[in-house]
Amino acid sequence: MSENLHSPIDDGVTAEDLGHVLFIGVGGVGLSGLARLYATRGLPVSGSELHDWPSLPEIASLGATIFREHRPENLDGVDTVVVSTATPKDNVELVEATRRGLRIMHRSEALAAATTGRRAIVVSGTHGKTTTTAMITEILAKSGLDPSYVNGGEPTVDGASGRHGDGDLFVLEADESDRSFLRYRPWVSIVTNIDVDHLNTYGDIDTLEAGFETFCRNTAADGQVILCADDERTRRIGEHLRADGRDVATYGTAEDATLRVSDLVSTSDGVTYRATHEGRDIGAFSVPFPGAHLGLNSAAAVLAALRAGLAPDAIRAALAAFSGVRRRFELRGTASGVRVYDEYAYHPTAIRSALSTLAGIRGEGRLIVVFQPYRVYRTRDLRAEIAQALAIADEAVIMEVFGPGEALEPGQGGEALTAAVPLPGAHKIFVESWGDVPAEVVARAEPGDLVVTMGAPPVQLMPDDLLTALGK
Repeated sequence: MSENLHSPIDDGVTAEDLGHVLFIGVGGVGLSGLARLYATRGLPVSGSELHDWPSLPEIASLGATIFREHRPENLDGVDTVVVSTATPKDNVELVEATRRGLRIMHRSEALAAATTGRRAIVVSGTHGKTTTTAMITEILAKSGLDPSYVNGGEPTVDGASGRHGDGDLFVLEADESDRSFLRYRPWVSIVTNIDVDHLNTYGDIDTLEAGFETFCRNTAADGQVILCADDERTRRIGEHLRADGRDVATYGTAEDATLRVSDLVSTSDGVTYRATHEGRDIGAFSVPFPGAHLGLNSAAAVLAALRAGLAPDAIRAALAAFSGVRRRFELRGTASGVRVYDEYAYHPTAIRSALSTLAGIRGEGRLIVVFQPYRVYRTRDLRAEIAQALAIADEAVIMEVFGPGEALEPGQGGEALTAAVPLPGAHKIFVESWGDVPAEVVARAEPGDLVVTMGAPPVQLMPDDLLTALGK
């Protein structure tokens, strides 16, 4: 594995060159989509996973061999081992792969290899990249272009976070958290917005912004950079790139946006707006999910689809039927008159947006959030902002931080976060044990209330437990 995750891979290596690939931690959000892509491409795939992620049965159904423990013998017959940034250096399979001299690749390197020879539409940004990736993928697929894709979430349309397509377009969500988004050579690069995050990697937001600008500069010479015109930092990147003669398109409510959004309205039925492209009215667009931010996400998708050669009417029809993404305003069920949603938001800006939207559709009941913080460094560095955002809910049940590979020091976890939430003491509680959460929610929830599980990947498993407990 290259120690340099900060520059594009232009070595011509393809996915087929990697032989039999073993993914360490195959069920997690980082690797499950990539494993699905390789398996649907007809390549030999295996993976090891200790946790019962919902993705495992589907990956196995594609012909992949899934090992439920990490063992050196899992490497027999393997040519390439793929890891994520979260893979511990002392993982027994990684250690054995090194001893055997096998090819070891970071997730981003294996994904870059899969894009070789294809036009890559690469979506980045602090917020909205998963949904934007799903929108672009669904628009292209419904238009018959059969794209390949790898997403950080699972589109509701087929439940798969990755799939091989026979078309020449490849849509992928890029991860800025470890700078690995700099490994790609996009045909179209997208930055949805830039917000304070990943300070453990970048130190400050100016350095983070510089990373996004480098990502944009890695776009192919005949490609296009798509940026949000309503975000101060992405606007600045656009000015720099245009000064260098790069092809830049923007979207948003700003009057100078290439794709200008106006008359944006969000209701419980979804989002609608009018769009003007390069000064020409191209009509009304709609997305069947609430949240003004989804309107902006869809505008980025419209620009990408226009760049791919699609007509506005085809794009409009696909967006109106958009299936959504799991863990994004996902209604998981209703029990005893209590609606239970699941939402991936973990950054304060995303938490604020999600809870505000849910508050708008809760009706007369209360909004109760069950929050599992994601990453120790984020919970520590942004504690005040996360706490303030959680206070949009009427009640908060807060779990311990999920931070694989991180050390949890005293005063940095869920209990300290709970104390910082500006809600009355009776309306917030820290629950350390997963098994105690359902009873706590049952004790608080009443018919008409809306409960949302929110935060780190594991909490997506909680709604089933809540619905069972509420239904007793």
